[in-house]
Amino acid sequence: MRYARMPIEVESPEEYGYARIRWNLSESSVADQKLSDLGLTIPDLTLLYGEHRGRIRLRELIAAEGQGLSADDVLVTTGAAGALFIIATSLLSADDHLVVIRPNYATNLETPKAIGCAVTHVDLAFEDGFRLDPERIVAAITPRTRLVSVTCPHNPTGVMLSRAELDALVAITARAGCRLLVDETYRDLSFDAPLPVAAGLSEHVISVASLSKAYGVPGIRIGWLVSRDPALREVFLAASEQISICGSVMDEWVAEQVMQRRGQILPPRLAQMHARLGRVSAWIEGEPLLEWVKPSGGVVCFPRMTSEPPGGTEGFYRRLLEDHGAYVGPGHWFERPDSYFRLGYGWPTDRELDAGLAAISAALRG
Repeated sequence: MRYARMPIEVESPEEYGYARIRWNLSESSVADQKLSDLGLTIPDLTLLYGEHRGRIRLRELIAAEGQGLSADDVLVTTGAAGALFIIATSLLSADDHLVVIRPNYATNLETPKAIGCAVTHVDLAFEDGFRLDPERIVAAITPRTRLVSVTCPHNPTGVMLSRAELDALVAITARAGCRLLVDETYRDLSFDAPLPVAAGLSEHVISVASLSKAYGVPGIRIGWLVSRDPALREVFLAASEQISICGSVMDEWVAEQVMQRRGQILPPRLAQMHARLGRVSAWIEGEPLLEWVKPSGGVVCFPRMTSEPPGGTEGFYRRLLEDHGAYVGPGHWFERPDSYFRLGYGWPTDRELDAGLAAISAALRG
């Protein structure tokens, strides 16, 4: 493995310093929650080695979201990033081939690169509404393909697969004899009815998700992967045990409480995010220097500049931060031109969002 730091992490607000950013529109989650926001007080837990697969009740709650799934199909991991790392290092080697959509969350691109496997990117185009044509996946698969990797709802565009498109991907990968990975981290933030948990559709499909984005608790580092293939689950468990043996007792306890409250947490949050999307939509409609594909899920979108700003894109990002104190995720975080940027509308307050949007408009004009 040859590791290299990802631009999205090198240039993250955590690295740059939150105190230097006034209007932070770069985050890809809802607002961070405190234990008191969730009505939680951590009890006097015994700090033992936990269950290697994760707390049984937590796994039951996760499995209950999918059709035909059980707690045995779930492995709790260190965030979705941990799940993606386990999957990539378990399934891919330098002799293998991966098909992955782009733009994408950086881990889905960088870990396979570190492994040294052959990679075919299926690039999603603005002109196509960032839709994924399953036939392009067919064309990209080779006899060496071990894994096809997609995300839904998509990060950074917020575009979703249709049920027909998901079913087509399941059938295509089954015929090809390779695995299908569906990163479902934003599934609980689908504005229409969410798609089924993909791992419930076939044994060769793997689902990944976490509590970081929709629930605002990235600090507990809880994610999971789901597979109905018993042999593959054992491989994933072996990888997880060699990385960390088990998860954090306290983190998994908090995650269990959050999942038990999801019926109370999600409806108002979805309504709030839908209203936030409306604010961004109204702004974009009145901003001739930008165009976008309107998201159908998640809390991010990926606008594109309609013309070169004064001083180029470098001048735009410099003005945005230095003159206006606002921050967004430039396109190069996702291996796209910097005329695109990821805008997160779930993390800031309404006032901060409006101020950040106004800052973007001002910086576009010099």
